[in-house]
Amino acid sequence: MRNQIIILAAGKGTRMGGSMPKVLVMLKNKPMILYLLEEVGKINQLIKPVVVVGYKAESVKAVLGEDYFYALQNEQLGTAHALLAAKKYIKGENILVLYGDMPLIKAESLKKLMRLHQQKKSNISMFTSTVPSFKDIYGPLQQAGRVIRDSKKKIVKIIENKDASTGQKKIKEINAGVYMFNTKWLFEHGKKITNKNVQLEYYLTDIVEVAILHGEEVQALSIDPKEVIGVNSQDDLKTAEKLLF
Repeated sequence: MRNQIIILAAGKGTRMGGSMPKVLVMLKNKPMILYLLEEVGKINQLIKPVVVVGYKAESVKAVLGEDYFYALQNEQLGTAHALLAAKKYIKGENILVLYGDMPLIKAESLKKLMRLHQQKKSNISMFTSTVPSFKDIYGPLQQAGRVIRDSKKKIVKIIENKDASTGQKKIKEINAGVYMFNTKWLFEHGKKITNKNVQLEYYLTDIVEVAILHGEEVQALSIDPKEVIGVNSQDDLKTAEKLLF
C-alpha cells in the first residue's frame, strides 16, 4: 500500500500575536514545523509529502526547501478544504493527514497508525487520546472533540467541544485530529462534508460522521496526549517547550 503524508500548514496563527505563518513560529531554536518534518523523515517508503501552504506561502517554502510538493490554499475555509487544495499532488493509495502546528508527535506513533490502517484494510483510521484531566499541560486539549463510543466500544460520533453537553465535556477520550484515509474513499465521501457551522468552514472531523453513517468501522489507535498537543497560542508554545524531549 503506497502511503503519502499531507501536512496542513496554511494558517496565519493570529492568536500567536505575530505576522509570520504559524508553522514558522520559533519553538526553542527552530520553526515548530521542523520538529514534525524530522519525524516524518524517519518514515521509509513514503511518496513525496505534500505541504498545504497559504499565508506567506513563499516564506514557508523558503524554510522547508524542495523535498515536498506544495499545494496552495488561497482561502482558509477549513481543514477539509485544505485537503481538497492538495488533491492534484496526492499520489498515494492512502494518505496520513498531519498539522504543521503539532511539533511533539513521534514517528513511531505514526508508523503504528499506518500499520493498523494497512492490517485492517481500513478506509479511515485515527488517533484518539485519553487525558488524565484538562488541567496544566493538558489544558490545550480541552478544546478537542470528545469521542463517543457505543456499548461495544465502537466509535459512533465525535462531538466538538463547543457542541458538547456538560456531561460530554467530562469525557476524557479526545479526538487527536490525526487521520489516515484510503484516498479513493476519502474523495468519494468527502463531497458530503458541508460548511453548515458558525465558521462556515469545511471540517475534516465531519468525515468521521460521514464514515459512520455509511457503515464504515473507524479504526482507532490510542496515542500519548502529550504528542498531540497543538500550538495555537503563546501559552501553548510554552507548554510545548516544556514537553520537548
